[in-house]
Amino acid sequence: MNKMTVRDAAFGGKRVLVRVDFNVPLDGTTITDDTRIRAAVPTLKYILDQKPRSVILMSHLGRPKGEPNPKYSLAPVAPALAALLGQDVQFANDCVGETAETAAANLPQGGVLLLENTRYYKGEEKNDPELAGKMAKLGDIFVNDAFGTAHRAHASNVGVSSHLLAVAGLLMEKEIDYLATALEAPKRPFVAILGGAKVSDKIAVIEALLDKVDRLLIGGGMANTFLQAQGISMGKSLVEADALDTARSLLGKGGKKLVLPVDAVIGDAFQNDAHTQVIAVEGGIPDAWSMYDIGPKTVELFGKHLHGAKTVVWNGPMGVFEMSSFAKGTNLIAQLLADETRHGAITIIGGGDSAAAIENSGLTNQITHISTGGGASLEMLEGKTLPGVIALKDK
Repeated sequence: MNKMTVRDAAFGGKRVLVRVDFNVPLDGTTITDDTRIRAAVPTLKYILDQKPRSVILMSHLGRPKGEPNPKYSLAPVAPALAALLGQDVQFANDCVGETAETAAANLPQGGVLLLENTRYYKGEEKNDPELAGKMAKLGDIFVNDAFGTAHRAHASNVGVSSHLLAVAGLLMEKEIDYLATALEAPKRPFVAILGGAKVSDKIAVIEALLDKVDRLLIGGGMANTFLQAQGISMGKSLVEADALDTARSLLGKGGKKLVLPVDAVIGDAFQNDAHTQVIAVEGGIPDAWSMYDIGPKTVELFGKHLHGAKTVVWNGPMGVFEMSSFAKGTNLIAQLLADETRHGAITIIGGGDSAAAIENSGLTNQITHISTGGGASLEMLEGKTLPGVIALKDK
């Protein structure tokens, strides 16, 4: 990476403003998955070891639509972070203005302050210069460690960078290095796995990857559209009718590189206790049924293509993994990736639902890298440059 990182900066005695990604799932005020908080800890400890004057943390959470909403408060994150850092983390009820400035000024030497949700201000998502200037007043140097928002030009990542020396955190560096290396100089065979609901969400990714991979395995709801594009009846399965021509074009371009499911787990209702059966897709899906997961023969087929792979990138589940009746395909693919990792493959999970699926399968520690940013990793897979990265200081 040709951008400055925390290793290139001096933090001693400085007020360090850090953009983190604490957009964590909440059940009321209970954090149900602290992955993103844990991912920020190495950068924060690295900074704190250099004895800064203070560390001020900015993040968004959810979509509060530009105004304060207790449902999206970052307050529950402060004690969770304190437990992971092993030191007190104070919380400010605002991210700019007198409340934030007073809280920051009153911190003890080496103190840590978490600011309230940056998206409580409409100017955040508009990259408003005035809001960015108020944020920048809180620090002497800026560290962006929020890869999950790097694909967005917001006040708290891009705007602040125009006021302060801006460097990447360790997580940001790791995310970019893994994804960039996988795409620019992959060890081969290079296999990509794409799932999720819609082809239309990933057309650009598919087109970009077809030029780079040795095999592209397609599962999840998006496989339905490809199968129907081949003339296979899909019953009540989710199919994007307006993406059928695109799917046919991609099938023509992909040739043997593009691998589709050969069997499916189908259900007669979109619920966990639905009647299910496994059928070959070649004969079509019955009218009143839908495809909700890949079947065992597809897992076996995908396994043959994954066996011996040196680089694997996976984005999107293979079925409705949130329901145990339709999670088996996703979990078995996760296990195959863990097996290949043990045999020396570099395995990269592209955030979002794929990361949640790996977490659910209990295989997190058996994968080379799990991205914290679904949208950002997708845009990198497309070959796009990320505004939050561009804004960082060049080496």
